[in-house]
Amino acid sequence: MIRAYHRARGDLERNEIIVPQAAHGTNPATATMCGCVVREVPVDAEGDVDIAALTAAVGPKTAGIMLTNPSTLGVFERHIEAVARIVHGAGGLLYYDGANLNAILGKVRPGDMGFDVVHVNLHKTFSTPHGGGGPGSGPVGVAARLAPFLPVPVVGRRGERYCWLTERDLPQSIGRLSAFGGNIGVLLRAYIYMRMLGRDGMARVGEFATLNANYLLARLTRSG
Repeated sequence: MIRAYHRARGDLERNEIIVPQAAHGTNPATATMCGCVVREVPVDAEGDVDIAALTAAVGPKTAGIMLTNPSTLGVFERHIEAVARIVHGAGGLLYYDGANLNAILGKVRPGDMGFDVVHVNLHKTFSTPHGGGGPGSGPVGVAARLAPFLPVPVVGRRGERYCWLTERDLPQSIGRLSAFGGNIGVLLRAYIYMRMLGRDGMARVGEFATLNANYLLARLTRSG
């Protein structure tokens, strides 16, 4: 979707995806599979993205950056607003890997941090099964300017009725990715889970996730 967005704007040279050292391990693989060139940037001593290195890395070929926040180092990216300004200022987009989303549920929204694309892992954050064949699901959400490029079919509305939107309705769509895998059940399960918990309950999930992580950190520190 990021590449399609840039192509639609005539930015045909934007093929570089920036990936911090502390990003989720699948990010560089995903970018490579999409035909992009991966540029890795280091993190500083505190685990945050090295702002000087990021500033030097962005340019006219920057398509976007893929970030996990909190990162795989287990720390929240404190410079995220600066990261967003730098990448957006260079014409790139921000992609949020929701691998650690459960730590910030109810506390901060990826869109408020400046992200343009978000993918979440239902098995990591919203109580759906992962092992035993799944089926898993990784819903993707985008900012309004990227909505025309979403894969189809997409649920839309005509008047008071819901309907499927296809390539005919969304001519800029990146198309169909694969056949449905029968995973509508886990999507409904995740939706019900969120509705049952409500806003306050989701915030408690984030608090307990952070507490559990720090508990394990303390135990591991004691054990040496």
